[in-house]
Amino acid sequence: MDSVYDGLLEGDSSQWAFGTSFEDPLAGVDTTVPSGVEPAELAAYCLMLADDALVASARLSEWCSRAPELEEDIALANMALDLLGQARLLLARAAAADPAVVPLLPAGSPVPAEDALAFFRDVDEFLNVRLAEAPNGDFAHVVVRILLFSSARLAVLQRLRGCGDAVLAAVAAKGVKELTYHRDWSGRWFLTLARGTDESSRRLRGALDSLWPFYPELVVEPPAVCGVLGVDFGGLGAEVDGVLDLVFEVSGVERPRGGGLAGAVGRDGVHTEALSRLLAEMQVVARAHPMGCW
Repeated sequence: MDSVYDGLLEGDSSQWAFGTSFEDPLAGVDTTVPSGVEPAELAAYCLMLADDALVASARLSEWCSRAPELEEDIALANMALDLLGQARLLLARAAAADPAVVPLLPAGSPVPAEDALAFFRDVDEFLNVRLAEAPNGDFAHVVVRILLFSSARLAVLQRLRGCGDAVLAAVAAKGVKELTYHRDWSGRWFLTLARGTDESSRRLRGALDSLWPFYPELVVEPPAVCGVLGVDFGGLGAEVDGVLDLVFEVSGVERPRGGGLAGAVGRDGVHTEALSRLLAEMQVVARAHPMGCW
């Protein structure tokens, strides 16, 4: 038996993505890069998706014990864990596709590839969208961030479920189930705050105005490797816009009119100072003990 999951799959070769206790998250999984796909390009795209999830998870985890109600505190923590799980699988996939992306560590270091990518890359090597790294604000701010992020990421992963790379397709299938909940949770809270008090409505609109300039990064044209993988991203922006417009209409909130930020973006490795501070805190222990075993 090549994998402990073989007896549980019942014909579904993607079931492994829904959980593992292995030290290697891809244990027993065929990570061969599909024919015709450039390994470096597949790895770079997986890093984009992984960094989005990793950084967004780190921001959400900062809400632990700060939410207005215990139920919402648990919900935010679970969403952070969902995204962290996606990040781990995608980082592992990137490393398996192209080992050259993994930072060099001291000889004999026990740090696995996905951890090396999370803790030993510098800020300009991260490819996440800047919405994920924006500093936290109030509760309305986190609701808006999750709504924008999950609406776009869900649309992307829904398409990737049918991609030519079986590993990425399995991770996407897992993520679709999780992000459907994230989007529904944030949509309900968006409506609640918009229709609540004058203060909750004011805070919601303020959060939307502050985060909207980051939104266009979420729906830009994907890299060419997606076409090679057989994924059609045509109409992605229109689909996500349609979801958000429905939320705006039902909640009575006007869609922001401003466009995106000009110049290079997070996918180019250009980030705000906020990401530097986040990574400094997230990476400090691992970098201080590169031979550590956690």
